[in-house]
Amino acid sequence: MITKKELPLCPVATTVGLIGNKWKLLIMRDLLKGTKRFGELRKSIPEISQKVLTENLRSMEEDGIVIRTVYAEVPPRVEYSLSDLGNTLRPIINVMETWGLEYHKLNEEIPRNMKDS
Repeated sequence: MITKKELPLCPVATTVGLIGNKWKLLIMRDLLKGTKRFGELRKSIPEISQKVLTENLRSMEEDGIVIRTVYAEVPPRVEYSLSDLGNTLRPIINVMETWGLEYHKLNEEIPRNMKDS
């Protein structure tokens, strides 16, 4: 968790510090669709290792972005969801998605020989 003393003065730097790695963004992308179990997150982000997924989920939980719910069942069931704070990031992720789609369209329209120039 980032303490008040560690928060950058710049609000953009604060946001980047909290969600600025690709794994956290992909985790958020998936949790914006609803509550997920660890295995579901792992399958939806095949490039991520179990260790890295665990570290990022713990960090996001400590920062108040993700809620981890443990159910007293056998075998134990753990689910992850976005907190109210995490849900406030929805517009940011939506804008990133829109921008990425536009970028893909733009690159499809540029002839190959012009891309290499």
